[in-house]
Amino acid sequence: MKTRIKVCGLKSMEDVGIMNEFLPDYCGFIIDFPSSHRSITKQVAENLSKELNPRIKTVGVFVNSPVEDVIELLNRGVIQIAQLHGNEDEDYIHEVQAKTNKQVIKAIIVRDEFDVLRGKSSPADYILLDGGKGSGDVFDWSLIMDIKRDFFLAGGLREDNLKKAIQTLHPYGVDLSSSLETDGKKDREKIQRIMKIMEPFR
Repeated sequence: MKTRIKVCGLKSMEDVGIMNEFLPDYCGFIIDFPSSHRSITKQVAENLSKELNPRIKTVGVFVNSPVEDVIELLNRGVIQIAQLHGNEDEDYIHEVQAKTNKQVIKAIIVRDEFDVLRGKSSPADYILLDGGKGSGDVFDWSLIMDIKRDFFLAGGLREDNLKKAIQTLHPYGVDLSSSLETDGKKDREKIQRIMKIMEPFR
């Protein structure tokens, strides 16, 4: 089964240049979430998305943003997919889907089996299973061994565990950010090595 790769937290044209070189399947922009050092404004996201190779799908990452903002960016084509990392409920997800006809990814922080059940029942097109909001922590993978729906795996994925994660869990996609950075900036060499690991799975 093919596994996609999503690189999250693009901030600069330099990041876009690296993405256009290595062509991950998805790239993520964290939009208007000031507590993250990777947060960018809607305008910066628009500027960066225009320069990304069109083969790369653009994902806007939101935390409790007004639903109108998410819908607007999707309908204007700034992003192609919305990824929701806050307390967005099923009504919120349905509204985004209905008013844009675009896909939604709902992030679930996995601490116990109840979080996994929430993920299984989410009306989102995909779920993203994470150890925490960009914490870089690996969660207990044994909790998700029986998930049958397509999911993105996030949380602490690095060069030394990525291959095992894919072979063990067979995710639809993997999501990496902090492990691809040096001093808070995307690192071309690290991204090159990760993309090399991904080659047999893509």
